[in-house]
Amino acid sequence: MALPLTDNFRAIVLDRRPLIDVRAPIEFEKGAFPTSTNLPLMNDEERHLIGIRYKEAGNNEAIKLGHELIQGEVKAKRVQAWQDFMQQYPDAYLYCFRGGQRSKISQEWLAEAGIDLPRLKGGYKAFRHFLMEESERISDEAETIIIGGSTGSGKTLLIHKLNNAIDLEDLANHRGSSFGRFTTPQPTQIDFEDKLAYELIRHESEGHNRLVIEHESHNIGRVFIPKPVFNNLQQASLVILEAPIETRVQITFDEYVTSALVEYNRYYDDEGDEKWFEEMHGNLSRIQRRLGSERYLHLKTVLDNAFKIQQISGKTEAHKEWVQILLEEYYDPMYNYQIEKSPIPIIFRGSEEEILAFLQV
Repeated sequence: MALPLTDNFRAIVLDRRPLIDVRAPIEFEKGAFPTSTNLPLMNDEERHLIGIRYKEAGNNEAIKLGHELIQGEVKAKRVQAWQDFMQQYPDAYLYCFRGGQRSKISQEWLAEAGIDLPRLKGGYKAFRHFLMEESERISDEAETIIIGGSTGSGKTLLIHKLNNAIDLEDLANHRGSSFGRFTTPQPTQIDFEDKLAYELIRHESEGHNRLVIEHESHNIGRVFIPKPVFNNLQQASLVILEAPIETRVQITFDEYVTSALVEYNRYYDDEGDEKWFEEMHGNLSRIQRRLGSERYLHLKTVLDNAFKIQQISGKTEAHKEWVQILLEEYYDPMYNYQIEKSPIPIIFRGSEEEILAFLQV
């Protein structure tokens, strides 16, 4: 029986086609594609046992054990899970690691149930290779504009007003600073790279003349931009967003305090404020060496006092004091040094309105 195959990977990205990943959960957790759902042919323990049999007795015996482990009610439940997914997403494809036995068996079982579902030719490995190659090619060919500026100047807010920008921090689920962690975890490195590839392919397909990104280091939290892609993106021009300190304090306060408290209270319920306060203390501790003992102790005292006021009155405005100290005495010297050493040419400086007008030219 001929089973449908596809390797039109670009269309999968642009259509954001739903994908069924039939690999074991342990494989999926290490990394998968943005539109994929894990509905495994075999669970982790079954995969482990079959792997042992393959090493000891070869492929035929491994397949035989697989059919012994996955039959009857177990098989019926897994086929039913695929059918339920197909009812919701009838245009889905499926894949395993190399597009071989596991996805073929899954196809055959679905065909027995009356569903012809294409599988990815070459599986996860081939699609992943395509994404990495396209990331390097597109990042090399794109005319890149990097939005720089001091912490709190509103770079991310500006990025979101442009239709030709990619928000790297959003893909990394991290604000890109020492105080940048969210309550939810960052993606795996593979997931981050795959999401970035999807965005680069989408950006190119929309025909933009420029690719706009925020000024980032190689690492964004614990994930990193692949070195070839990062090096390509650094072959860019730099636009500096300028904002007065009052604006920067307010933007940083909104992110680090107001929005963060909402997030922590939603995630931790009644313990949200305390958990947020613990996180702020942890953030300060991580940069203690750079701050120096005297500045660190001063910032810690200001933070502690602001939190006491928050607990008594419910008001958070007092946190603006340590935010401003952090901006002026920690982030600004560090960013000014980085800009002085940066080989990327600065082609424009201005306010958000001025930069938006400049980028329209």
